[in-house]
Amino acid sequence: MIIIMKQGTTHEHVEELSQHIERWNVKANPIYGEDTIVIGLVGDTGAVDKDALMLDPQVENIIKVQEPFKLANRKFHPDNSVVEIAPGVVVGGKKLVVMAGPCSVESEEQIIDVAKHVQADGATVLRGGAWKPRSSPYSFQGLKAEGLELLHKAHEATGLPVVTEITNPAHIDIFMDKCDCFQVGARNMQNFELLKELGQTRKPILLKRGFANTMEEFLMSAEYIMAGGNENVILCERGIRTYEKYTRNTLDISAVPVLKRMSHLPVVVDPSHAGGIYWMVEPLAKAAVAAGADGLMIEVHNDPAHALSDGAQSLTYDSFHHTMNALRAVAAAVDREI
Repeated sequence: MIIIMKQGTTHEHVEELSQHIERWNVKANPIYGEDTIVIGLVGDTGAVDKDALMLDPQVENIIKVQEPFKLANRKFHPDNSVVEIAPGVVVGGKKLVVMAGPCSVESEEQIIDVAKHVQADGATVLRGGAWKPRSSPYSFQGLKAEGLELLHKAHEATGLPVVTEITNPAHIDIFMDKCDCFQVGARNMQNFELLKELGQTRKPILLKRGFANTMEEFLMSAEYIMAGGNENVILCERGIRTYEKYTRNTLDISAVPVLKRMSHLPVVVDPSHAGGIYWMVEPLAKAAVAAGADGLMIEVHNDPAHALSDGAQSLTYDSFHHTMNALRAVAAAVDREI
């Protein structure tokens, strides 16, 4: 349920009304937008007396929200949300955020070298995997805690904030000081115990869509995090599984405008995992920017041919340089910048 307040309503009045509403055992979330003030009600709103609320002279309207996701719903939060990963690095603003780096951290020399190169070409976030969930138990599983330490060293060498994947709620404490943004991978999108624990933190969460999940299911996973109090959620479309076998996944480019219509959360796209082939990354990234994405996650490796994971979809330094230049032109065409 959403209560729309009249223009000019004071913060004091909104807070008083919110406290009054909570006597019905629901959570009242005041949201102050540029042109609107709304109070979103979360919980069992069946007992809420709408007629009594409409007697308040500052209440404009009351709307029942049909969708199961509430906090992530644009009706609750009409303005676009922005998520700050680090000072000056904001996802959801005019400037697009590019997160770049290798699928897996392999050595100190490798991750620092990649970090310096992607930063030189305009990336503002370093991506890299320490714990790597793989389809095969025989594939490289990452350097784990050592990989986190190496990512932190790359951060110290370049100043780039770090996004890296977490798979186990028990690891949250050791991640806290070593990364700036938790990544929840596609395989863990519905790992609800992990999502609930991440909701207790206030660190940004990059949530990837599962390869067989609907957009409503995707937003319900975001709701798990936000219900815990952490509203710093970034949605990531990374391709879904279809009958097509030519590509690794099928990039659902329609997810960008649909998610931005359904939700106020920022949306980024991972063209590397979508196509699974290095030469597809640039055209898919261009399409994502043109469709309204707020950022990109791109795999870049110093030696893709010998990468321990996902070498086939990783860009070389030269390819990344070319891609970034091409993306700047597309961004300018849709009134964005990189």
